Formats: sequence, C-alpha cells, structure tokens
Amino acid sequence: MNFELTEEQQLIRETVRDFAEREIKPVAKELDEKAEFSFDLTKKIGELGLFGMYVHEKYGGQGLDTMSYIIAVEELARVDGSQAATLAAHNSLGIGPLFDYGSEEQKLKYLPQLCTGDALWSFGLTEAGAGSDSRGTKTTAVLEGDEWVINGSKIFITNASVDISVGCTVQAVSGEKDGKKIFTTIIVEKDTPGFKRVPMHGKMMWRASDTAELFFDDVRVPKENLLGKVGEGSHIMLHTLDGGRLSIGAMGLGCAQGAFELALAYANERKQFGKPISKFQINAFKLADMAMKIELARNLLYKACWLKDEGKPYTKEAAMSKLYCSEVAKEVADEAVQIHGGYGLMKDYDIERFYRDQRLLQIGEGTSEIQRLVISRLIGC
Repeated sequence: MNFELTEEQQLIRETVRDFAEREIKPVAKELDEKAEFSFDLTKKIGELGLFGMYVHEKYGGQGLDTMSYIIAVEELARVDGSQAATLAAHNSLGIGPLFDYGSEEQKLKYLPQLCTGDALWSFGLTEAGAGSDSRGTKTTAVLEGDEWVINGSKIFITNASVDISVGCTVQAVSGEKDGKKIFTTIIVEKDTPGFKRVPMHGKMMWRASDTAELFFDDVRVPKENLLGKVGEGSHIMLHTLDGGRLSIGAMGLGCAQGAFELALAYANERKQFGKPISKFQINAFKLADMAMKIELARNLLYKACWLKDEGKPYTKEAAMSKLYCSEVAKEVADEAVQIHGGYGLMKDYDIERFYRDQRLLQIGEGTSEIQRLVISRLIGC
C-alpha cells in the first residue's frame, strides 16, 4: 500500500491551493454577499487547466487521472464552495457524459470549448417530482422525423443559466416498453427555440455558483443529438453520478479542511481566562476529533479514486465517500462555529459561509439517505 501522491499530484495541490488563496479568497465573501457568478474566476480556473482535467488531450483536456482532478476540487472547496461547485459540476456532470458516451463527432464538437473556461455544460436530471427517484422523470422526448421534440422541465441544475452555459444533457422519457418507461439522454444547446433557462435566487449556500430551472416547450433538436443509445438514459445518468459522488466527496473534504483550519487558527488566537482557548481540553479534543475525521475521510475518498483509476468497481466506495465526506463536513463546520462562539454567527467571519455551504453536500447528487440505500444494496441487504 502506497499513500504517497505523485510529484505531479503534489504540484497540482500546491498550484491550486496557491490560486485559491491568491485569486478566490479575497473575493469569496463579496461574491457570496452579492450572489454573483464570477466569469473572471471561471476563466482563470480554465486557464489553470482545471476544466477537462481527465479528458484526453485530443479533445482539449489534460489527460490526467481522477485523483488529480479530485485534489483540485478539494483545494478549491477548502477556500470557497461556490467555485468548487462550478468546477465539480462542469467536470463530472457536464463533461462526464459527453466524454464517456458521446460519439466522436459530438466529442470533437463540444469538448474542446468545455475545457477552456469559456463555456460550461449542465446535467439535466432533477425535476420537481424526480429527485431521489431519478426514474420519476416526466420530461418527454418524441422522435418526429429527423427531430426530437422535448417537453417538460428541470430544477436545481448547476451551470445552466449564465451566458457561458452552452448546453445541457437532458434525461427524458422517450417511450414505454412492457409497461416501463424508456429513458433517453439528449443534447440540447442553449439557443434552441423553446428552451428557457431561469436562474434561481435566494439560495442559502453556494451563492456565487449558478443554479437554474430549465423549461422545454416543444424544443426541437436533430436526432443526431441523441447521447448514447435510446433507452440508455438512466444508465448514463446513474453512471455519471458515480463519478459525481467523488466530486461531492472532494467538496466535503475540502470544506472540512478549510473549516478545521479556521477553527484551529481562531482557537490559538482567542484568549479566555488568560490563555488561548485551544489550551482548554474541551476545545483541544474537538480539534483532535476534527483532524481524525478529516484524515479518515481523505483516505476513503482517495481509495475510491484509486479504484476508479485502476478500472476496478468503485460504486460502493464512491457512495461511501460521498456520504462520509459530506457528513464530516457537517460535523466539522458545526464544531468550528462552536469554537468561534458568537463570532462564528457573523458574516465577517468566513466560518459562517462554510457552515452554510456544507449543508448542500448531504443533499446534492444523491442525499445521504440515498447513499445509505446504495451502500446497503451493495453489501447484500
């Protein structure tokens, strides 16, 4: 067993950490306050080579392994969940299905621009009545001649409504067989007539990332926009979510690491009864538990990444990683606020934002309850 990162992976960590501290940290609070998506930071993240990290060079990517990509997400989340969300959703959910299931023509058409930071892509799965039950999809796609005609809606879709969002991979019901729905995935470009994208405001968390509702009113796209094969939609979406769970795990890990560092720094600085509060056993033990949980979360997540890179089954470990890292983020952020006391409840302190941002991690890309369901089935329940 070798737990050492390669020199390249270590360099990626150092480079992304430096970028996050230098470029993102100074503006994170303001972007959160304004609920403003940053085109500038997105472009810089692209220039750093973080979009399409695992995509083959032939399509404009870096050709790196899963571990390298996960480290990049972790380091962004250590500073700001919103920018990490933009990166994670675009790479895992946006690029992922196009890279894994797209035809050669589709890959050459879409992937090069999606690896630059100039364009984003979204993943149209969730609906008002289809969240944990992904097969509850009601959006329909009917093949009429040489065109798919799509009707329906999607909700809580990341990277879907800003100007640089150029398209979406949409799951739709394309028919029925033996009384069961047939699910198909179809590519829809942003300027297609009848396709409406509405940004969602008033979010508690990830306020500087883009979240949207999507509406499809007789949206017509060429039949060549089919992604994969008819009837493969559910498989494509659920396989994509396996990789997405690693990304959310990385966001949980990074969030926990950042919250821990804020708590430790504050505990060493804040004095009560004549000494730093880190010297009181109750706080020292809190910090020790945080560090232990973060270490365990990192080991589990990195093992899941290793399995994926080795071409081994990783569905169970991906679900475990997503579940455990998001739960650890919740526990660590909560204790970090407690260590800050009243100051932890004020927006002047970054820990307040971390506390809000972590809350989505137990919901997005499969709730903690769904992860437990996935794990229970895979262990034989």
